[in-house]
Amino acid sequence: MLTLFIALGSLVLYIIAYITYGRWLGSKVFKLASGADVPSKQLEDGEDFVPTKKGIVFGHHFTSIAGTGPIVGPAVAVMWGWVPALIWVLVGSIFIGAVHDFGALVVSMRSRGQTVGDIAGSVMSGRVRVLFLLILVMALTIVLAIFGLVIAAVFKAYPMAITPCLIQIPLALIIGLFVHKKGKNILIPSLIALVVMYGSVVYGDVGIFQTLNESLKDWGLMVWVGVLLVYSYIASVIPVWTLLQPRDYINSLQLLSTLVLVLVGLVVAGFWGGAPDVDGQRQALEIVAPALEENATGKNLPIMLPFLFVTIACGAVSGFHCLVSSGTSSKQISCEKDARFIGYGSMLTEGFLAVLVILACVAGLGLGIQKGDTFLTGVAAWDGQYTNFASANTLGAKISSFVVGAANFLQAIGLSAAFSTALMGVFVASFAATTLDTACRLQRYVLQELAGSVLDFKNRKKPEEEIKELRKKSFFTNKHVVTIVAVLVALGMAAIPATDGAAAGTGGKILWPLFGAVNQLLAGLAFLVIVFWMRQRNMPYWFISVPTVLMLIFPAWAMFHQIFVQGVGMDGSWVEKERWLLVGMGVATLLLEGWMIIEAIKGWKAGKSGNT
Repeated sequence: MLTLFIALGSLVLYIIAYITYGRWLGSKVFKLASGADVPSKQLEDGEDFVPTKKGIVFGHHFTSIAGTGPIVGPAVAVMWGWVPALIWVLVGSIFIGAVHDFGALVVSMRSRGQTVGDIAGSVMSGRVRVLFLLILVMALTIVLAIFGLVIAAVFKAYPMAITPCLIQIPLALIIGLFVHKKGKNILIPSLIALVVMYGSVVYGDVGIFQTLNESLKDWGLMVWVGVLLVYSYIASVIPVWTLLQPRDYINSLQLLSTLVLVLVGLVVAGFWGGAPDVDGQRQALEIVAPALEENATGKNLPIMLPFLFVTIACGAVSGFHCLVSSGTSSKQISCEKDARFIGYGSMLTEGFLAVLVILACVAGLGLGIQKGDTFLTGVAAWDGQYTNFASANTLGAKISSFVVGAANFLQAIGLSAAFSTALMGVFVASFAATTLDTACRLQRYVLQELAGSVLDFKNRKKPEEEIKELRKKSFFTNKHVVTIVAVLVALGMAAIPATDGAAAGTGGKILWPLFGAVNQLLAGLAFLVIVFWMRQRNMPYWFISVPTVLMLIFPAWAMFHQIFVQGVGMDGSWVEKERWLLVGMGVATLLLEGWMIIEAIKGWKAGKSGNT
């Protein structure tokens, strides 16, 4: 019953947080107004700035920010004990992550849809703007390089997820055209799309589809990465309403409904026992993992502080979210008051996803897992999956712990093992894919802003209108050019072999240890920009002062340790060769962070309120 209490208690806690703390932030701090001008209407262009209904923007925002972060992070962090992991998810998402996302969204909306990086220039200094944009480029490059590898790995492990994920693309194009061009109601198309997507999970591994899945599964790792990045290029240069927005929306319908099914399965398992059955009997649902791991040394766990706080990134707080808030969502919101539901509400939903991931790994897994020829249950299932940090930290182990545990919950309500596993495979792959294409579009914005900054400086003596025209016509700010550059750099980085003679793509995984740290560091820098913005407007910012400091210290500490002390790759092994990739990206990020903080301190002391 403890598992059930945690699940339902967390849900109630998130609802209370939304209607209390979230409402206070929206009405008393940011003072959102339904009649206020919004960028989607001020700058409507039918491509990036598109006024959109609240539910559709929520779908885009939630699926874009979630990705695989709230799945793989908690799936590993439970090794320190499920209690510290759960506390960080609950406290982090309510008081840090949701505030970060909400704040970045509001600041961007009131800055004509600019990204946080661009806003840094107006509230701090022109130098800080360039520094922040450079950090964003590095962070997004890591996301693009890694998430392509993640999706390819998911498809290889769960080929039954390939066809359902591919079917989402033509579905999204039809929905986008139907709603945007025809102006039709979204309800009926949404229901039809949902039925088709669940149908694809049922029949997506039968007959010709099974043959197709098996054929595509055998594609090489880098072939899949290349195809996925080409798709991301296309999705990021065409109007947002054609593919990115509707795909995220219909994905959110399936993903959120799947979460509901997992929760229902957890409730059923909590009251009447879970599945699969053992000797004809349902098993009692109980937490089989330690509340606090006492054998950290024996399991080769890194020190909990600071690594717990960067291992669980997206489920508690994530710097990537500020890019979604200020890069795409702020350009689509049609009513300012929708920002609380989209910014604060989406992060709480992601936090609840992280809670369910924790419970799937520490309780659902105990209902049974097949390890070779042996079927393990209870504590044996946990020990078999979480032998040590190296084995649990592989990509396959991270994903399988959640997929198996969640599929066990689904089986408790009578769904077949094959359907449950396929559905959870689609769940993971879809989250990763929506993050990948959104990240590519965001990288386009950031590179365009960076190139624009160089052009502005070069032509600073010319009239402002002439500079704007030069920006529009420049080869270096062309959306196709910068997106191709982003895709090629990510592809090249992902293709690096880990060692001499190793397969292409193995070296890209070396960047994985940096993902959590860079992600969290970005949140700290975004908080810094939000604090400066609020200070200039005489708004209260005391409630984010401590989170700002914490999110600047912990990630830098973790990154320093990873680069100069630990040196552990994605598979948990010591990386002897090709560490230049890890060290180079990490050191450059730390230097840029240090420089930006120095500039911020100087600006704070001087009380500056504009460009310098």
